[in-house]
Amino acid sequence: MVLNLVKMITMANLLNMFILMEVVAGGFRFGVDGLRMDYYIMSCPFAESIVKNTVNRALQDDPTLAAALVRMHFHDCFVEGCDGSILIDSTKDNTAEKDSPGNLSLRGYEVIDDAKEQLEDQCPGIVSCADIVAMAARDAIFWSEGPVYDIPKGRKDGRRSKIEDTINLPFPTFNTSELISAFGKRGFSAQEMVALSGAHTLGVARCSSFKNRLSNADANLDSNFAKTLSKTCSAGDNAEQPFDATQNTFDNFHFNALIRKSGVLFSDQVLYTTPRTRNIVNGYAMNQAMFFFDFQQAMVKMGKVDVKEGSNGEVRQNCRKIN
Repeated sequence: MVLNLVKMITMANLLNMFILMEVVAGGFRFGVDGLRMDYYIMSCPFAESIVKNTVNRALQDDPTLAAALVRMHFHDCFVEGCDGSILIDSTKDNTAEKDSPGNLSLRGYEVIDDAKEQLEDQCPGIVSCADIVAMAARDAIFWSEGPVYDIPKGRKDGRRSKIEDTINLPFPTFNTSELISAFGKRGFSAQEMVALSGAHTLGVARCSSFKNRLSNADANLDSNFAKTLSKTCSAGDNAEQPFDATQNTFDNFHFNALIRKSGVLFSDQVLYTTPRTRNIVNGYAMNQAMFFFDFQQAMVKMGKVDVKEGSNGEVRQNCRKIN
């Protein structure tokens, strides 16, 4: 029996050694560029838990920040790539992305700052702001009862943030062809674009982004819902209208709203009125699991858009300014 125990221990040690060899061969090497799921496992092993705990605390205090963090990630990736450029403050010599009209309503910067401060205490100069934004969006989706997914890490922070670059952001007045074109330039299919639009299951839209639908008698807008929107806008351009009935829960209600002609934004409603994307909307409205799967796949893909690696970027000490 003792001999068998020795054999078992020996086999276990050999197995552990082979596993370690596989892990080293699979990406724990240093000095190798590229995104990896295990990017911080050796250099900052508590990075993910620090970000997740920070996000969870913030969302417990203000659940509406979930939508804000997801939107921040999208607005970051769609301009200069997923490089944290949305976080950079303007200076007297440069007006940054965050001060463009399309970004003025972005929120949640303090959540990223909080996580960054903790990470700099634990492992200075290791975790990029771009990775924090991507992880925060993922954790906000999970906190809101959305799909569970992991993302590769290793993005570097960009050194450019200019207001003129935000022209690449899709506008709430875009029709389906314009949306397909804008997303196509970033490598996304029409189906992936519709899946990503499902992020509007969280949050609100300001009246300024949809009030034009009220004055132009939009035939694709339910008459009763139009009255609801008009009432919202009576409080001014900054008045907010939830995208659907469960604004802090990640689900497929947004797509059901489109079928009822109750999409808040024109750019959302056209996804149902256009034959090319209508069946995708119908599919997601009927099958939440399918929406969740396609959404998480598209989010992982979005997180890889034009990432900076190696010497093409840096790890900012302060997310609001270049080193």
